[in-house]
Amino acid sequence: MRFLSGTTGLFRLAAAVAAIAFPLEAGAACLKGVNLAGAEFGEGRGVYGKDYTYPSVETIGYFAGKGFNAVRLPFKWERLQPRLNRGFDKAERVRLAETVAALRQAGMTVILDPHNYAYYDKKQLGAEGGVPDSAFADFWRRLAEEYKGDAGVQFGLMNEPHDVPAAQWLASANAAIAAIRKAGAKNLVLVPGTLWSGAHSWEEEREGGSNAAVMLGIVDPANNYVYEVHQYLDADFSGTAKTCERADDAVKALERFTDWLKRNGQRGFLGEFGGSADPACLDGLARMTALVGRENTVWTGWTYWAAGDWWPADEPLNIQPTADGDRPQLAALVAGGGLAAKPEACPALP
Repeated sequence: MRFLSGTTGLFRLAAAVAAIAFPLEAGAACLKGVNLAGAEFGEGRGVYGKDYTYPSVETIGYFAGKGFNAVRLPFKWERLQPRLNRGFDKAERVRLAETVAALRQAGMTVILDPHNYAYYDKKQLGAEGGVPDSAFADFWRRLAEEYKGDAGVQFGLMNEPHDVPAAQWLASANAAIAAIRKAGAKNLVLVPGTLWSGAHSWEEEREGGSNAAVMLGIVDPANNYVYEVHQYLDADFSGTAKTCERADDAVKALERFTDWLKRNGQRGFLGEFGGSADPACLDGLARMTALVGRENTVWTGWTYWAAGDWWPADEPLNIQPTADGDRPQLAALVAGGGLAAKPEACPALP
């Protein structure tokens, strides 16, 4: 099944869901979600339907039916904006908008995720000779103008900046936030750190400073942002192995990050975490989601990595359902995260 096609279909569906807006209440760990991968697949700009895809209505319906109330939606900056400082590609803009509308119609909060690691066409954001911060600000201004009318759409600034000094990334993030607010958007902004935004490395001192120190320099005129961290459970915290021998360390990393949030009067979001069906992984997943729920004065929620229509069936972390039914990880998320029978709306701001 395909989404409504064309501009007419887009606006008809958008109008149908315009009233569905569940802004995030400060201090409510209400988001329990999943990353629906696919739109970030493939090299370069690629061909839609061959190199990349967006979530199907069947997949959206499945996760909504399991009680997930949020989706982190990865996509590529280059596909949406093929030329810097220019308008969005018309076809890609419609694909993204229709997907967002379908997710909102299912009662789910959407986190927009340019999955670019602080790069655009292999050029580093904010670096000398790379992509200027002004181009990143232009991208987010345009995206903010598209979605500023729906507080149920949140803005994840960038997926996993990793080899960028923290101070360099801070300047890029602040430029984007300023552009978002200038566009009139009050949506929640999710701010990652560098070093893959790992909770375990948040306070590590590196050249250019630690995320813990440098990223406190975020400036948001609307004061409506959270720090997004990722945390896996395998030997190097990369999420590339079936094993979860460092599950205890992963939980401790979230505990330390929780303490950092409390000390600094900040909020956090667990944007990526995941594990295989190994018992150690399942136990770790349950403990991590339970921690986020328990510490709901500083955590706004979590999104599991990952699922999606094209996600490989043999990928250990995959929770896309099989012909035999649910994946084992789902039970761990239910146990730890308290998924309900249907999506729960986040409470409105007072």
